[in-house]
Amino acid sequence: MAKFLLKSTYTLDGVKGLAKDGGSKRAEIATKAIEAAGGRVESLCFGLGEHDTYVVCDLPDHKTAAALAIAIRAAGGVDTRVVPLLTPQEVDEAVQKQMSYQPPGA
Repeated sequence: MAKFLLKSTYTLDGVKGLAKDGGSKRAEIATKAIEAAGGRVESLCFGLGEHDTYVVCDLPDHKTAAALAIAIRAAGGVDTRVVPLLTPQEVDEAVQKQMSYQPPGA
């Protein structure tokens, strides 16, 4: 399983739906969608800043994460973006890989 952050912002219609349904129902619906995709919700919080919801979850792979985000956005009401998350150990492994790169203008 891979870990992801789903950052979502409600559209005007989405905010109207949230006002009607309430936060608990929307959280339940989001959790069910993630679980149906073979995932597990680690945390789900509402925010008052740039995004309206933040969900940290495990999903089987990147294709599943993309499919879930596409389905959510296509349904309307919510603009969802997916951020793959790395554990400290995965970063340790990444920094050990030797990469070659030439910056622009070098």
